Amino acid sequence: MQERRFTPAEAEALLPEVTRALLAIREARQVVLAGGERLRRRAELNGGGAEQTQFGEALQVLRREVEGLTEMGIILRDPEKGLVDFPSLGEDRVAFWHGPESGFAGRKALRA
Repeated sequence: MQERRFTPAEAEALLPEVTRALLAIREARQVVLAGGERLRRRAELNGGGAEQTQFGEALQVLRREVEGLTEMGIILRDPEKGLVDFPSLGEDRVAFWHGPESGFAGRKALRA
């Protein structure tokens, strides 16, 4: 599959959707991380109950949102920091770019 290339304008147009998806991923990820082991222990006793439902829903959100970003051609790097290729969470515009080989360390400012 060929990696999608974004212009700065295309990336900026997607920032609201990416920000929304990253917030949903963060929230669902926290539910999964906090409940996984606890749920496993409870499921052995009574099937998990409401916590099982919450855990399952969080997994569905994670899958849907990560797949949505992937389908748009956006690469999720770190959901907690909001780092995607292109970086976006907490930024109101796309300010830096880097090639696929240079990574974060090789980023350059788009505007002076």
